[in-house]
Amino acid sequence: MNDVVLKPGKEKSLLRRHPWVYATAVAQAAGRPQAGDTVRVVDSRGNFLAWGAYSPDSQIRVRCWTFREDEPVDAAWMAARVADAVARRAALAGRTDAVRLVFGEADALPGFVADRYAGQLVVQFLAAGVERWREALVDALVAATGCADVYERSDAAAREREGLAPRTGVLRGAQPPAEVEIVEDGVRYGVDVVHGHKTGFYLDQRESRRRVAELAALAGPGATVLNCFSYTGGFSLAAMRAGAARAVSVDSSADALAMAARNAARNGLTEAAFECRVSKVAEAQKALAAEGQLFDIVVLDPPKFAPSVHHVDKAARAYKDVNLKGMKLVKPGGYLLTFSCSGAISVDLFQKIVAGAAVDARQDFVLLERLAAGIDHPMRMTHPEGEYLKGLLLQRV
Repeated sequence: MNDVVLKPGKEKSLLRRHPWVYATAVAQAAGRPQAGDTVRVVDSRGNFLAWGAYSPDSQIRVRCWTFREDEPVDAAWMAARVADAVARRAALAGRTDAVRLVFGEADALPGFVADRYAGQLVVQFLAAGVERWREALVDALVAATGCADVYERSDAAAREREGLAPRTGVLRGAQPPAEVEIVEDGVRYGVDVVHGHKTGFYLDQRESRRRVAELAALAGPGATVLNCFSYTGGFSLAAMRAGAARAVSVDSSADALAMAARNAARNGLTEAAFECRVSKVAEAQKALAAEGQLFDIVVLDPPKFAPSVHHVDKAARAYKDVNLKGMKLVKPGGYLLTFSCSGAISVDLFQKIVAGAAVDARQDFVLLERLAAGIDHPMRMTHPEGEYLKGLLLQRV
């Protein structure tokens, strides 16, 4: 039996059903478990706490599968978890054919991510435990969805922290096309699942794209949109589909904006109305301000500025700067949607940063809503670390 024995008093988080055991909480690992082995986690007196996956190279030494001692962790258990996760996303079928089917700890499969883009599945194995069960998990995913094509994008930094080398490539079926076409709320998008960000698309922003569309319709037929860190133009396309007259998409990646332009063509939009600027966002914001441009809707969706708690101070300054500049581009009565995907930046801290930007911009904004990921990115209540995306919808008054 591979037992991971905790130090006295370190069982409290597991008793609250938090799924992680940090290396600093471990007294010893009996039986010499290897990476990915299923281990029995016990307290200092030998009482059972959880079954989990052992990861000797990670600061998260064990990621828990289940807190039930009578629940065997095997291929059938994996298949049941996958089937349950897929079934919970069924409500999205009427809106889109692009969905996150499995979301790690939230679906009791820590480190496993599975996305569906039309008939193409894309998976990530980001922890030692799911790496051990990769074949069983893929088999279960194919069975639950009926999709034959599975591509792996296990190239995220989280995998390196597990002591695992990056892996990408076809796992089942055929090589993905250069662009997989999906539909979300009536908007058509091309997705590059091989080279694109994350697994190809920002599925976690679906609800906020819908909110931008609603605001564009509310603003009327002359509405204008500035989409910063636009990637392939998701917010711009949603707004123009809802009737916006003009959208400016800003991103430092020419390839991403080339895809955005193709997405505009997919939806029958003209180049004159759908403008793309290859630029660093700070430089574009400065140039737009110099041109005297103001927008009905400004979207700020930057990459992760704080990859860990050690980067919070630097990230806070970056978030404040981009928001301060963005606020100066919002028309009176217009809207700002601003986001952080840094898990190390809490909702409260992010709101304080944005409030500070409003003070320095010498403009009055009111908070209308807090924004978050959709139902296919749930957060397990005992694992608050799963809530990484947070956003604010503000109005300039």
